[in-house]
Amino acid sequence: MAKLLHIHGAHAPGLVLFFVSLHYPLLLLALSSAYTTQTKHFINCGSSNTEKYINRDFVGDTSSDSVSFTKRSTSSTQSSSQSSSVSPIYDTARIFRSPSSQYVLDGTDKGTHMVRLHFFPFASTSNLSAAVFNVSVKGLTLLSNFQIPSSTNSPVVEEFLLSINSTKFVLYFSPQGSSFAFINALEAFLVPDRVIPDSAPSVGTSAINSSNNSGNSSQVSRAVYRINVGGDEVNPVDDSLWRSWNPDDNYIHVPNAAQNKSSYGAGLHYQDDQDQYLASERVYLTAKVMNVNFTNGELYPNTTWSFKVSANAWHLVRAHFCDFISPSLRTVFFNLYVNGNLTEYIDPYGTKGIYQLVVPFHYDFVVQPGNSGLVNISIGLLNASDTTYQRAYLNGLEIMEIIGSWDSDFVPAEGGNQNKHVGLMIGLVSGGIVLLCICVSAAIFICKYRKPKRTEISASSRLPAFGGGSSHSKLTEQSTHGSAVPNFHLGLKVPLAEIHFATNNFDGKLLIGKGGFGNVYRGTLRDGTKVAVKRSELGSGQGFSEFQTEITVLSKIRHRHLVSLIGYCAERSEMILVYEFMEKGSLRDRLYNSDFPYLPWKQRLEICIGAARGLNYLHKGAAGGIIHRDIKPTNILLDENYVAKVADFGLSKSGPLDQSQTHVSTGVKGTFGYLDPEYFKTQQLTEKSDVYSFGVVLLEVLCARPAIDPSLPRDQANLADWGITCIQNGIIEQIVDPHLAGQINPNSLRKYGQVAEKCVQEEDEKRPSMGDVLWDLEYALQLQQTAVKREMYDDSVTDGSSILTLSNVRKLPSFSTDTVEEEGVGKEGADSSEMSMSGVFSQMKIDEAI
Repeated sequence: MAKLLHIHGAHAPGLVLFFVSLHYPLLLLALSSAYTTQTKHFINCGSSNTEKYINRDFVGDTSSDSVSFTKRSTSSTQSSSQSSSVSPIYDTARIFRSPSSQYVLDGTDKGTHMVRLHFFPFASTSNLSAAVFNVSVKGLTLLSNFQIPSSTNSPVVEEFLLSINSTKFVLYFSPQGSSFAFINALEAFLVPDRVIPDSAPSVGTSAINSSNNSGNSSQVSRAVYRINVGGDEVNPVDDSLWRSWNPDDNYIHVPNAAQNKSSYGAGLHYQDDQDQYLASERVYLTAKVMNVNFTNGELYPNTTWSFKVSANAWHLVRAHFCDFISPSLRTVFFNLYVNGNLTEYIDPYGTKGIYQLVVPFHYDFVVQPGNSGLVNISIGLLNASDTTYQRAYLNGLEIMEIIGSWDSDFVPAEGGNQNKHVGLMIGLVSGGIVLLCICVSAAIFICKYRKPKRTEISASSRLPAFGGGSSHSKLTEQSTHGSAVPNFHLGLKVPLAEIHFATNNFDGKLLIGKGGFGNVYRGTLRDGTKVAVKRSELGSGQGFSEFQTEITVLSKIRHRHLVSLIGYCAERSEMILVYEFMEKGSLRDRLYNSDFPYLPWKQRLEICIGAARGLNYLHKGAAGGIIHRDIKPTNILLDENYVAKVADFGLSKSGPLDQSQTHVSTGVKGTFGYLDPEYFKTQQLTEKSDVYSFGVVLLEVLCARPAIDPSLPRDQANLADWGITCIQNGIIEQIVDPHLAGQINPNSLRKYGQVAEKCVQEEDEKRPSMGDVLWDLEYALQLQQTAVKREMYDDSVTDGSSILTLSNVRKLPSFSTDTVEEEGVGKEGADSSEMSMSGVFSQMKIDEAI
C-alpha cells in the first residue's frame, strides 16, 4: 500500500497558525459570547497609504494612530516593478536594521488574538531575500533565523494565535549578524474564545490515552496543517477569520479508500454562534466518506491520512465533522484513531448532544509523535463485517505544534528599558511567591490525605515545561557584567563577551544542533579550547530551573563518561551553558544519519558500556545519588575517539536522602518511549527509572530504529514492547540492524538481549541495577571478542538456569562504582574504564574466556 506523504513546508502561505490553550475563567469572562468582525489592527508596513485587502483596510504604518515602530535604523522600500498578481499591501515593506527594533500596537483589546505576519521579497533596491532575522514577543521567539528565498513568487503568511492581557502588544524584529529584517503587512485582531480549546485529552503511546490536558494561557502552538478533507482549496475570502484550507489528497494513504462528498446546498445548524468561526462553511459542507465496497471486493478497515511533523514535539490535533452523510438521525457511528490508538467513538447525537443533521462539531487531542515525526489520523467502521448501514467520514483537520510560552502581561517601554517597571516586577515576584506557597500547601494536603490510586499525569508533564514566560522573568535585565544568579558557582562564570567571541556572535554557520533548551553552537575560546555553547531561546522547552539544575549537577561531578561543564553565562537575560566539545556528535546521529558510516557492533557495545559507567557513577558514585530522568540516544554524546559521555542534566533529580527511602516523589518528566511506566503511573522516581530508559537505548542501538514509530503496525510501534516479544520468542536475530549482519557473535547477542529485556521490565523491582547492567555488558563484549561455543555461556550470573557454575565469580566494586573524592567528584582517570577486560575476566577464573 503506497503512502502519499507530503512534508509540510514551514513557510507555506496561509498554513501556519499558532494556537494557545486557555484555562483561566476570568479571562474567558472577559470575552463576550457575541463576536463581531474586527477592524483592527491591520497595518500596511512601510507606507502611508490605506489599501483594501480581502474585506480589510490595511492602514499605512506612518499614518496610523494606533501603531508605532522603532524609528532609528529603520527605512521603507517599494517594489520597483509592481505586479498585478499580488495585493498592493505587498508593494511596500518596512526594513529594520537595529537589533532591538519593534512594532507597538496600542489600544489592544484583552483576549485571544490572531496575529499574521506577511512577507514578500519583491524586487527593489534592497535585496529582501537576503534578510535573516528573528521575530519575537516578550519571552518567546516566533520566527528564528527566518529567511525567504528569492525564488518565492507568492507572499508568505505566518499566523499566530496568542493571548494578550495588556493594552499594548509589542513585536520585536532582530536582524541576525550584519543582516536586516523586513515585513510587508501586519495583522493582530481579536478572535472568539471558542477558537481555542479549554482542555484536550492526550492520546498516543504509553498510558497517556486518558489524560486530560488542561490549558495554560501562556502556551503558544503552531498549526502546521489546515486541511479541507474531501474538498478544494478554501481561500481566505471564504473564511470568517481569513484563513486558508488545503485539499487532503496529498495526505491520504489509499486514494480510493474514500470518496469525496459535498452538500453545498445544505444549511448549517450551529450549536453556538461562535462555532461558525471554527472553520470555513465550505469545510463543513465537504467530506471524505469511507468506501465500504471496492470493485475487487476488498475492504480496508480504516482510512488514514499521514502528516509529517516535528519529531518529539507535542501537537494539538483538531478533527472537524459535520453529518450530512446519514440518511437519518442516529444511523452513522464510527471510530476515530490517532497514531493507531482508538481515540474517540464518534456519536454526535450522544456524546455531543446534537439533535439534527448538518451540525458542525469537532474533537481536540494532544499528540506526541515520537522520533518518527508522523501523525496518522484514521477513521474506521465499528464492525468491518457488517457494512450495510455503516459509514465513516471526516470534514477537516488542523494540526498545531505546541512551541512555547510567552509573558503576555508584561510589556516593556518602547526603548526596552525595564528599569521603569521595577514596581511591576516586584508585584509579579510577590504574586509568584504567594502562588507557590498555595501550590506547595495544596500538594502537601493532597499527598497526605489522598490514597495513591491511578495517578493522572500533570499538565506540566503532558506538555513541555515551557520556560519562556516564567523562567526568563527570573533573569531580570542586568548591566553588561551583571548576573541574574549572583554568587551561584562564581568559578564557572563565563563573560558574555567571551561567548560572543567564541561563537562569532552566534554565527549561523556554527550552529550544530537544536534541542529542547535551545540552539547549540560550536565555538573556540580565546585559549583555543573547543566548546559547545548551548543558548536558551526565549520560550524554549526548558527554563531557569533546568538551567540551574544543570549547573548544580555538573559543578559537583567529574567523570570520564559524563560531559564536562566548562562554564555558564547569565547576563542580559541570557541562559547559556558551555560544555566540552564532542567531536562525533550524539549516538542518535550515528545510528540514523546516513551521512556517517554505520557503527560496527563492537563499537556499539563499547559506547553502551561507557554510557552505563557514567550512569552507574551518577547513581552510586555521586554525592547523594543522582537520577538522570532523560536517558536517550540524543543525550549520549561521543568524543573524537567515540568515547561515550552522558549529557543534558536539566531534568536530573537527587536520589533518596537516606537509606530508608526507596524513591523520590516528583512530577513526571522525560521523553515518551523512554519513560519508565512504573514512574509514569506512580510519580515515584527511582534509579530503576534510568535503567528502563537505558534498556530502550540498548534496543535502539541493536535495531537502529526509533523508540516509538507510529507508522509501524501497532504491535511493533513501541520498541520496548516489540523488543521484549522478539527476545522472549527467540527471534532476536530478526530485529538486528541489517548493517550488523554477520558481525555479532551469537553468545554476545543473546547476552545483550537478556540485559535489554531485564532493563525494560514493567515493574522496577524486576530490573537490575546499573552496576549489574554494566557488568553484563562488559561480559557481552568479552563474549564478542572470544571465539567460544554457544553452550558454554548459556546465561548470565543473574540467570538461575545457567549451565555454567559461576560461584567463583566476584563482582568487584571497581566494576560498578568509581573512586570518588569528597563531594562526589571522581578522581581523574579513576573510573572503571581504566581496567582492561582481560583483568576483569581474570578475576572470573574462566580460562576459556581469556
